[in-house]
This record gives sequence, structure tokens and C-alpha cells, in this order.
Amino acid sequence: MVVNSSTHCTPPLNRPLPPRLPLPSFNRNSYKPVFSNEAPNPRLISVRAQTPGSDGFGSNKSVNLTDTEAPIESSSSSTSSAIDFLTLCHSLKTTKRKGWINHGINGPESIADHMYRMALMALIVGDAPGVNRERCIKIAIVHDIAEAIVGDITPSDGVPKIEKSRMEQAALNEMCKVLGGGMRAEEIQELWAEYENNASIEANLVKDFDKVEMILQALEYEMEHGKVLDEFFLSTAGKFQTEIGKSWAAEINSRRHSRLGRQA
Repeated sequence: MVVNSSTHCTPPLNRPLPPRLPLPSFNRNSYKPVFSNEAPNPRLISVRAQTPGSDGFGSNKSVNLTDTEAPIESSSSSTSSAIDFLTLCHSLKTTKRKGWINHGINGPESIADHMYRMALMALIVGDAPGVNRERCIKIAIVHDIAEAIVGDITPSDGVPKIEKSRMEQAALNEMCKVLGGGMRAEEIQELWAEYENNASIEANLVKDFDKVEMILQALEYEMEHGKVLDEFFLSTAGKFQTEIGKSWAAEINSRRHSRLGRQA
């Protein structure tokens, strides 16, 4: 969760990762996930996955998904990779957004909660010239996905932006290995990099949704807990890139000013 929402660049997707210490092998047959309600520390956790083959699903055999006689081994491999990936993403549902924890909010939203409402924003927003809404939905779902491994790194953690980006890129690479590589993994990499680099009009809009969702949640927590969370509104003021983002933010601020008895 980032209160300071200025954009920054990320290393190229093919940038080699730094050497890692040896870690236990990722054994699909004996893998038993351990779930925790605690947010992971801002560090990289490595898992090993089967090397992707020509089909992109971790198998060395080519698979035609429309062929009812496709080898069972290939189908099993792709299914196993998908479930491994989804299991790894479980922590997005249980890791609470650290900004709210730091402000004393009990039972705050999870990373997945945040991304889900952003995806809803992309779904319900009106059509805008040149904007691909479907792509916006995909970017919203993917933009914080690396936090399944590195956790929710905030400015208060003191991690430099370039290091945060490197850690998240490395985590994303590991997640895509677990998925088995291939077209879907490449799409996730592309969507994430597009958002990270603010590289399209869709990325611009989703970055605005990221801030809009945060201040809407801040308003809701103010009403629910009787707090004043000025920091979140001040940190986003004047930083919206799109007319949609500006309009939605203005509506939220107007409602907040009315509730607090302030002049808009």
C-alpha cells in the first residue's frame, strides 16, 4: 500500500536476478501450503517450479487443448501449475494492507479486497475514448499481485522505490515460474509492467483507481471508526491523471467535507 503515489520506472523484465540462497524444492506431490494472517516481511521468498516446455505449461510435450486425445501428463501438468499459482495467491486474501494497520484500523481490508474493488471500478466506469475497459480490469487484478510474496511495502518501511520495484519484479518472475510460463504468465508480466511504468492510458486510469479506492476506503474507515485520516487525502491531492479519476476523487472529497462540516 503506497500513500506516496508518485510513479517510477521498473527494471526490464529480462533483468537477471541477484543470486539467491538455496531454498527447499517445490515438490508438487507433497506441497502443503501454510497460511498465515500475518503480512509477510518485505523480502523475496523463492519457490521452484517445473521448467516450462514448448506448450508453456511445464510439459515437454505439445498440447492441443481441442484434442480429446491430448496426453494426460500434459493436462495434469497445466492443472497442477494453475493450482500451485492460485495457492500462492492465497496470501493476497489474508494479508492486510499495512497503511491501515499503521493507523490503528482493526480488521482492515486485504490486498485482494483492494484489487477487487479496483476491478469493479474498471468494470462500471463509462466508456472513454481510446480506453480498453477489459484491459483496465486485467491490470487492476494484476497490479499488486507480487505482494503475494513480498507483502505490502509502504513508504514507512524505508525501502527505496527502485529496490521495491526490483523485489516485486523478482517476486513476479517467481510466480510466473510457478504458473508454468507460457502465454498467461507472459500476459501477467506485461500487464504488471504496463502499470508499473504508467505506460498506457489504461495504466493511467488504473493508477487513478488505485488512489480513488484508497481515499474511498479512508472515508469509510473514518465513518466506521470515528478517525480523521487526512494523510491519505493529502498524499493524493493533485495527483490524478485522468478526468475520470479527478471526477471520482472530487465526489469522495465532497462527501467527506460535508460529513466533517468543512467547506468544499
